[in-house]
Amino acid sequence: MPRPRVHAPDAVLDAAEDLLVERGRAQLTIRALAERSGASNGSIYHAFGSLESVVGAAWLRRARQFLTLQRTAVDEALAAGDARRAVRAAADAPARLADGDLGAARLLVALQRDDVLTDAVATPVAEGLRALDATLTATLRRLAQGCWERGDAAAVEVVTVCVVRLPAALLFGEIRAGGVRAHTRAQLAAAVGAVLDCGPPP
Repeated sequence: MPRPRVHAPDAVLDAAEDLLVERGRAQLTIRALAERSGASNGSIYHAFGSLESVVGAAWLRRARQFLTLQRTAVDEALAAGDARRAVRAAADAPARLADGDLGAARLLVALQRDDVLTDAVATPVAEGLRALDATLTATLRRLAQGCWERGDAAAVEVVTVCVVRLPAALLFGEIRAGGVRAHTRAQLAAAVGAVLDCGPPP
């Protein structure tokens, strides 16, 4: 007897994304996922191996989408010779993602990478999740080099405040609520500018 197959894995990932945003990780089950996606329990296990791998793959898909959007914005600003604009664009990337794909943005703020990178996640998914750190770090270092011609830890930390911590503090709550206000984005840009004005320590 042939093993069950999922003909559209993206449909399972879409369903997982919707359920994670609606109900949270604790309420996600294979049964709920099968009902939402139209796939059988067995086909989901065959395609992904575990529920944790489905969650990890869904989150990884959206994290890659986000990092591509962010990197594109950074590339455009740096190509124009404006490193400060590149930092602002990188910081604003969660709001831009929410503008274009609110479900993706809400998933990324609902869970962190360490929430989905568990021992039960399939190896290819786990490797993809771990690789995200290197991608983000490379962007942060490029921004630090562009702003101050420095790639040391102190310079990268200043960019991290701008690109990671300030957006989390100002944008994530509004993304969870359904969208980011223009005024909040202006506050973020102002805060990023102030941090960049201080710069890294000597």
